[in-house]
Amino acid sequence: MPFKLKNLPYRTSKPRTNGMTFVLDKGFSIRECEDFCQVASELVDVVKLGWGTSVVTQNLEEKLEVYANAGIPVYFGGTLFEAYLLRGQLDAYVKLLNKHNIDTLEVSNGTIWLSDDKKQKIIRDLSKDFKVYSEVGSKNPNEIIPPYKWVKVIREELEAGAEKVICEARESGTVGVFRPNGEIRSGLIEEITDQIPVEKLIFEAPKKEQQVWFIKKYGSNVNLGNIPPREAIALETIRQGLRSDTLMDFISIDDPAFQEMMKNNSISNDEK
Repeated sequence: MPFKLKNLPYRTSKPRTNGMTFVLDKGFSIRECEDFCQVASELVDVVKLGWGTSVVTQNLEEKLEVYANAGIPVYFGGTLFEAYLLRGQLDAYVKLLNKHNIDTLEVSNGTIWLSDDKKQKIIRDLSKDFKVYSEVGSKNPNEIIPPYKWVKVIREELEAGAEKVICEARESGTVGVFRPNGEIRSGLIEEITDQIPVEKLIFEAPKKEQQVWFIKKYGSNVNLGNIPPREAIALETIRQGLRSDTLMDFISIDDPAFQEMMKNNSISNDEK
């Protein structure tokens, strides 16, 4: 790398289990996928084909091949899982994943009603053959889940076999761990992370100010999801303190270089 900046924060490298970036593909063309992978494949850990977009995507197999060649796992959105489950076609969903050589899936109930017991059973069964990310939280902005319930459900789904648990926010960043105006439910998140290891959580954070908040709070290697593809590089600069939002967060005030910078930027009394 030609850039030799001191004091950049430690970043995990692929294959990562922490500091993961989950990108939301809402309908990229094959050419767009190729261009995206050319510039960001080392920054992206997983791509989710949002909700049921994979059903109506032309040339799906070629698109999956582009991501596979770039070393980026892909899975179908949780809403597609819910659509199959709602119709009693979970076996058909599993066959679909196997057909496309997809080894990862999302178990969610953000729209449909699904009892905790049944959801946990599905996680236990599917985690025998797949990497399962479960999702907690409702897509309904008027449904408020108390913090103790979040903690209870997350803990139970991890125990059932979920690799990590996704904290719902949708692609809009206005539900779940966020208020309808996009404001962060900081008290809720802090209560969750007080009791659940943060490395076991994936926070959906599609907006820059949300990403900044999580990185300032939990560091460069927090797991973030629902990242727009065109924001993947921008997110990495936030993780590494290379954007103004976090520029001052990853250098110690005791560092000589910092002290020299402050000295050079200060105005002496004689200059006032």
